[in-house]
Amino acid sequence: MDVFVIVGAGLAGAKAAETLRAEGFEGRVVLVGEEPARPYERPPLSKEYLRGEKGFDHAAVHAAGFYEAQGIELRTSTLATRLDPGAREVELASGEHLRYDKLLLTTGAAPRQLPVPGSDLAGIHYLRTAPDSDALREAFSGGPRVVVIGAGWIGAEVAASARQMGAEVALVEMASVPLERVLGKEVGAVYRDLHAEHGVELHLNASVEELSGDGRVEQVRLTDGTALPADVVVVGVGAAPRTELAEAAGLEARDGIVTDEYLATSGPGIYAAGDVARVFYPRYGAHIRLEHWSAALNQGPAAARNMLGQAAPYDETPYFYSDQYDFGMEYRGWAPDFDAVVFRGTPPSFIAFWLRDGRPLAAMNANIWDAGEAIEALLRARPRLDPARLANPRVPLDELTDAGGASTSAG
Repeated sequence: MDVFVIVGAGLAGAKAAETLRAEGFEGRVVLVGEEPARPYERPPLSKEYLRGEKGFDHAAVHAAGFYEAQGIELRTSTLATRLDPGAREVELASGEHLRYDKLLLTTGAAPRQLPVPGSDLAGIHYLRTAPDSDALREAFSGGPRVVVIGAGWIGAEVAASARQMGAEVALVEMASVPLERVLGKEVGAVYRDLHAEHGVELHLNASVEELSGDGRVEQVRLTDGTALPADVVVVGVGAAPRTELAEAAGLEARDGIVTDEYLATSGPGIYAAGDVARVFYPRYGAHIRLEHWSAALNQGPAAARNMLGQAAPYDETPYFYSDQYDFGMEYRGWAPDFDAVVFRGTPPSFIAFWLRDGRPLAAMNANIWDAGEAIEALLRARPRLDPARLANPRVPLDELTDAGGASTSAG
């Protein structure tokens, strides 16, 4: 009987196990996870789960009895410590050796630590797991003074939730606007204004020098000398892919486990998916690592199908979403560099397009929920566009996808 082992029991691993059974695999499926809980999705941890509006079952990937019913061996509270590609074995912390015919690594990512004096004080939080979110929910009760360090997606969403829970919030960011690295200055300014309107004290172009307190954090000092009082500090300065197991086994890794378009790694019979995977996208001609819900949701099943020999290249458009206060958005595409941003509409309801040489690379629809299919078609067609027509809400997006909606200078 064939044995397929999945190391990492998050969304990617759980969806891969589900797909193996759905595609008719009758062999042994072992899903290994470090956490004591069954697999769950992480986006609610900074939003509705953190605020206590939804419970764990809302975040769980499957109902409690799913894995047993599907004949999936879910090993919770179990750490994989070594991978032997030659012997096709995974060693567990217990000393057990799991033989595999195919292996999927969905080991995820870990929060980057803040490298400043005082970062080991009590009252400093990172957000990755459900227990982390539970601890933050308790810490935010009673209207504390919260300092959030880092205005990426985790930092911005946690700051919004903390405000909604009644905390005083200061948000510290090295860039000139929140989310500048991903969205650029123009769209990042929308988030700057959004948080300011909701009473967040913004410290932009700012860096942390030290955290101080008597055993527990009481103050965050910035490099410009500003001292921010703090009862709670949340650090959101990025995440690092958990490649240790793969690298020790000799697999190719560069800020993630490198895979081809089939999610296959450099090791025989070994695949990777989700936050840890740097996947080759033929459409872009590049390896891309995505720390987004959709990558885990879609890459896990894609890897499972390729483990079964279906040879299906992964070609899903990168996608993520965020909800902060009453401002929701969806982002599609990949725009590592761009030369123009075009707004279609005005905040809080608009679509933004990132262009290079007049062609769309990515788009974000904010508080507009009926444009997803048209945006997807536009990003796949990549016509050269007339910015004035693109910005005009009276011009249907689907008219822009074909040659009739493109710029007259298209070639």
